[in-house]
Amino acid sequence: MKNQISYSPEVRERAVRLVFEQQKEHKSQWMAIKSIASKIGCTAETLRTWVRRTEIDQGIRGGLSTADRERLKELEQENRELKRANEILRKASAYFAQAELDRRPK
Repeated sequence: MKNQISYSPEVRERAVRLVFEQQKEHKSQWMAIKSIASKIGCTAETLRTWVRRTEIDQGIRGGLSTADRERLKELEQENRELKRANEILRKASAYFAQAELDRRPK
C-alpha cells in the first residue's frame, strides 16, 4: 500500500507559484518541477499534477476546472439518486396496478 502524505493547501500553492516563477530559469517546466519537488519533499509527478490543475483553473490549459469537476460530480450523484427514485416509483406503480387488477369487483 502506498504511503499518502497530505500537503497543506499553502504548501501546494507555494510550490506551484515557485514553478511558475522559476521555469524561465530552467530548460523546461519539467526541470523546474523536478528541482522544486526535491526541495519541498514531494515527488515530481505530484507537483506536476498540482501545476496542471492550477493551469486548468487559471485558463492557461484546456480542461475541466476544479469548480466544474465538483459541479459535475454533484450532478452525477443527483442523477443517480433520481434514477433510483424513478425505479422505486415505477415498481410501486406496477405493484399497485397489479393489485387493482386482482381486486374482486363488488
